[in-house]
Amino acid sequence: MLDQIHRELQSLKENNLFRTRKLLSGKLGSKLLLNNQRYLSFCSNDYLGLSQNKSIQDALIEGIHLSGNGMGASHLISGHHEFHEAFENAFSKELNFERALLFSSGYMANMGVVSALVGKHDTIFSDKLNHASLNDASILSRANHKRYRHNDMNHLEELLRESRSKFKLIITDALFSMDGDLANIPDLLQLCEGYDAYLYIDDAHGFGVLGEKGKGILQYFLDQKKIKTPHSLRIIYMATLGKAAGIHGAVVASSNNIIEYLIQKSKQYIYTTAMPAFLAYGLTESLNQIVKADQARISLKEIIDSFRSKMMLKKITLGNSSTPIQPVIVGSEINALKLNQLLMDVRIYVPAIRPPSVPQGASRLRISFSALHTHQDVMTLIKNILDFESHLDAY
Repeated sequence: MLDQIHRELQSLKENNLFRTRKLLSGKLGSKLLLNNQRYLSFCSNDYLGLSQNKSIQDALIEGIHLSGNGMGASHLISGHHEFHEAFENAFSKELNFERALLFSSGYMANMGVVSALVGKHDTIFSDKLNHASLNDASILSRANHKRYRHNDMNHLEELLRESRSKFKLIITDALFSMDGDLANIPDLLQLCEGYDAYLYIDDAHGFGVLGEKGKGILQYFLDQKKIKTPHSLRIIYMATLGKAAGIHGAVVASSNNIIEYLIQKSKQYIYTTAMPAFLAYGLTESLNQIVKADQARISLKEIIDSFRSKMMLKKITLGNSSTPIQPVIVGSEINALKLNQLLMDVRIYVPAIRPPSVPQGASRLRISFSALHTHQDVMTLIKNILDFESHLDAY
């Protein structure tokens, strides 16, 4: 086994796919101290800058004094605290769902929801560019797993039409984490109605950013009058709480019966110690801050629009995204690593994304913008990418 592990590690290095951790010191922000070097950072999903919000910090400190460090038990034994309950109620009310349920992470939520709802006689239909956790959840469920071409509603409808399964679940990212584009929620809901399917939405990168008051992908399409209601009995909605929300964990919202079923059946919920209650206490304040963060969302949009209007690339491609995730697609793994290193040499950090996170030949730098960035930060990034673009010709 050790020989095989050694060979695989060597293969990753030879194929420019080896990954290394960078040691973060201090706090998040538009500047990061990585490996004891200061960088202008475009790598964080802290889209609203709430990871450093003083009101949230105060709530976390108050919460730890009121509830202690940890829970010592799972939710169904004795670990379900009033702070958990308060956040779940606040979230479901704010997003117009009947009920919500806290999980310890987005990965755990995806695994727990999908594996509880579907089994070997059911069928899952998932977008080809879904997050790895959604694919793993589909495999764990043992359901028949059909993957449709990215955002291709005609292909999805063909697969739905052919299906003979009694229970059908469509699964999609809301905002795709590598391309920054959005799922076609209105058409997905229409297909659910037409083919008696349910829709599971992973809004990890959209919650806090999209829609009125940052209420996410459903509110975004409601604002555009492309859907009639922010929720549906056919929707199971998941938002992560470590990105725009600035803390940790995930929350699933749906009808009362579906949430109750998850409490009874989701192994990832049942057989794990409950999230520390003080985090839930902080998350309630984080939710308050999100709905008040209109100015941060306006600043974020101005940053994105400015970047896109000034990034006049000639030999590499800027992805088609209007969201904080802006991919600069360079093609080969070597190109991605080369541009990443050139930027790091001038103390700018933009992560290089390579297979298997993206398809072969689609390696990229993934720029993540935050409301903490300034106009000067954006101009510095643009200037250096354009200056270094010619260095990629030989690669």
